[in-house]
Amino acid sequence: MHPYQLLSLFTVGIVLAVWLIGIHALMLAKPTAVQGFLKRFPRNDALGQVLLGIGMAWFWLLIAPSGLGKLSALAMDLGEFNGAKGILQILVPIALVLVCRSVRDFLAVRALGLLGLMVAAPLLGAAFLKDPQSRVLVPVFAYAILTGSLFCVGMPFLFRDAVTWVTASRKRWALMSAAGLVYGVATLACALAFWRGF
Repeated sequence: MHPYQLLSLFTVGIVLAVWLIGIHALMLAKPTAVQGFLKRFPRNDALGQVLLGIGMAWFWLLIAPSGLGKLSALAMDLGEFNGAKGILQILVPIALVLVCRSVRDFLAVRALGLLGLMVAAPLLGAAFLKDPQSRVLVPVFAYAILTGSLFCVGMPFLFRDAVTWVTASRKRWALMSAAGLVYGVATLACALAFWRGF
């Protein structure tokens, strides 16, 4: 079994809930600061390079060669594409340098999308074939991240448009923030009530 499938649903649920509650509580408490950050984020090349580095390093660990000890712990079987691992191990660092040097349009959004794609896998792995029906809160969020991340990578300008839309109305911002907060509280309640031991 891959390490992602050995993750505890309880632990992942707690971490996800705390993250959701923290982010959305901050959105409600400091709307001006958070909105300003989100509006500047798509053109923040320095942060984009950091996020891209984290995402690419994480991906590299999934294709890492065997025999590297803890660095090989996350390596996964790619089935028919296992033969391409050697090439990918070389191409990923090269791609990181080339993208950081060449891509300037919405690099931060594209990098966030890559990171989102990486984050979804452990969430899905932790909820895979677990008994509590309420576990569906984790995969639903994971698939929402996957969908949003694909748009961030392929059509990053939509992130800017979404930020413009949600920040255009104080009521809209409050509603979106409250919805995320409620989802986090529901996830925390389910984790504490039903996910212990899973």
